[in-house]
Amino acid sequence: MAYTGFPATYPQTYPQSYPQYQQQNNPIIWIQGIEAAKAYQTAPNSTVVLFDSDEQVIYIKSADMQGRPSMRILDYTIRSEAPKTAQNALSGNNAQIPTREDISALQSQIDSLRRQIEQMGGTAHEPTLSADAATAKHKSASKVSAVQTGISG
Repeated sequence: MAYTGFPATYPQTYPQSYPQYQQQNNPIIWIQGIEAAKAYQTAPNSTVVLFDSDEQVIYIKSADMQGRPSMRILDYTIRSEAPKTAQNALSGNNAQIPTREDISALQSQIDSLRRQIEQMGGTAHEPTLSADAATAKHKSASKVSAVQTGISG
């Protein structure tokens, strides 16, 4: 008799197979109400999205590795158009973007007000800058001056 490595009295064991759940391509699953969502079977270690056909509710049902379910409930709103965002607001008909003419008119008004202040005996000068801003403005002006004269620094 040939020796197989196993005594004849011990049965050979094979790995136990578990049922395999096939992943679907996330189809839309329609259910009716929360009780149907609770009763919907979810495979262990997976998540399904369930849409309620009676209400505007989405249920996201998950099961952990042991098959214990948990569920998140979302309410949703159906819109007829995209929500207003900053970009959409600018592209709307009521968007008011100043033109060059608007800016020139404002500059003329500012100049006129400065002349009036000077005529009244006051001084119309630029707003006071902080020490850091004044230093940065000075450095910027120095760089522009150096570039204009051809000196690098």
